[in-house]
Amino acid sequence: MNHTVSFRGAGVSCTLLAIALGAGGTACSSSGGDPLTDKPYDATDQISFNGLSEDKKADPDKPLEVTVDDDGRITDVTATDATGRSVTGELSADGTRWHSTSPLAANAHYTVRVSTEDEDGAPGRKVLTFDTTRPTTKKRLGVTFGPGSGTYGVGQPITAKLDKPVKGKAQRAVVERALRVDSVPAVQGAWHWVDDKELHYRPREYWPAHATIRVHSNLDGIKVGDRLWGAKSKPLKLTIGDSMIAVADAAAHSMTVYRNGEAVKELPITTGKPGFETRNGVKVVLSKEYYVRMRSATVGIAAGSSDSYDLPVYYATRVTWSGEYVHAAPWSVGSQGYANVSHGCIGMSTGNAEWFFDAVHEGDVVKVVNSDGDTMEPFGNGFGDWNLSWKNWRTGSALVAGTPDAPTAAQRARLRPESV
Repeated sequence: MNHTVSFRGAGVSCTLLAIALGAGGTACSSSGGDPLTDKPYDATDQISFNGLSEDKKADPDKPLEVTVDDDGRITDVTATDATGRSVTGELSADGTRWHSTSPLAANAHYTVRVSTEDEDGAPGRKVLTFDTTRPTTKKRLGVTFGPGSGTYGVGQPITAKLDKPVKGKAQRAVVERALRVDSVPAVQGAWHWVDDKELHYRPREYWPAHATIRVHSNLDGIKVGDRLWGAKSKPLKLTIGDSMIAVADAAAHSMTVYRNGEAVKELPITTGKPGFETRNGVKVVLSKEYYVRMRSATVGIAAGSSDSYDLPVYYATRVTWSGEYVHAAPWSVGSQGYANVSHGCIGMSTGNAEWFFDAVHEGDVVKVVNSDGDTMEPFGNGFGDWNLSWKNWRTGSALVAGTPDAPTAAQRARLRPESV
């Protein structure tokens, strides 16, 4: 926005593009020089703080407020603590009052820089430092990020597990604002509250291949709720490997594996037979287990019945906690590529299972289509996060749509143990 300010006694005017620095802009100086290089005057007598001083600790529960007298206006306010955390705020339309909109941290040291201008447009400056008091309670909210440091696939969600429940809308918003996920390259993403003690973060689309992701919490010293303050948390760094996406077509009895968007392998498979249909939808590789003993008793099949089994299974890539795997099934090679005969897993030859086992890692994607089974649960049985549309995912954010509802009964659907 362009504006014109007349110099006092100069008889000339200048037009400047206002530079938006936080709350305001920059006006022309009265000295006739470059207003961006003029030395600001001491605005101590012009501005006031709400009881803050350098020799008395401030109450972090109270907002920060800055006002200016009738002869000037505030153009910019920045407030940061010693760790670099910024306090957000709002400036009144007339520029006479600025107040914080995010909470101050307890037991922190703050520096507040206020820029003003007088009625002639001359710039003023005031810097105030102050400390906040310690929390009055020892109750702290800790956050543990997951997965661990390492390299993962493009489908890996970030998890944040809280050591105490957070239920209210306002409290959840405080927590969510403090949990930061930064990636290179940058992506659009959001947190989703799974329940009172767990959040998941995922991008709108899968992570870019070879991205670097850093996660940290700014909750330390921040008041979350009544007698609950944030604690320090260990940051997390992880990387993303190649994009590995396997699409299993239950109707075609075939799995196609894509590496960085290119089909590299097509494998004949068998999936769940009637009554044991494989879940549709996107699943994320949870682990790789060279050997698993699978028993029919764990899925309620009576011993001695036609469906009972007790088998050693090799090259087992787990995709649900309840026991869905992609694994070697040498006993069903004759049906692979032709019929679905398993008890819910994706079976293939030993050679193909070994190739798949070696090719994929935690966080890679296995998507099942054209099965008569239910859709993979979003939560509770692994990482079904990608089965929610982006619109529905964002409704689980306290910053977008308020406090999300508790998990539905469908999301708590029965968890089937190991099956073959």
